[in-house]
Amino acid sequence: MEGLVPLLPILGVFLVFWLLVVRPGVRRERERRAMQSALAVGDRVILTSGFYGTIASIHDDRADIELAPGTTVTVALGAVAGPQPAAESVPDLHKTNDPEASTTTPESEES
Repeated sequence: MEGLVPLLPILGVFLVFWLLVVRPGVRRERERRAMQSALAVGDRVILTSGFYGTIASIHDDRADIELAPGTTVTVALGAVAGPQPAAESVPDLHKTNDPEASTTTPESEES
């Protein structure tokens, strides 16, 4: 019994390390995998690079993301950070109410 007493602080450090580092990391990985398996075509997502887009198609370990109408990129599923935040915070580039908003030119702004 007296031989185990010096090992208690070391065991305590390992226990604290496991509780504070390993366990939360495993939980985050499990949540990330669940989120990625729940992705479907048409979902609005944010990528880890900061781009917002819509899922156009999903393959085994990658997805085609439409960033703007006619602009599609293929990314690894790991690059999908999650679903898009609240709709009010990010404008939907696919729906434009004002057709002249995207057709302004520097010459027309100078007048």
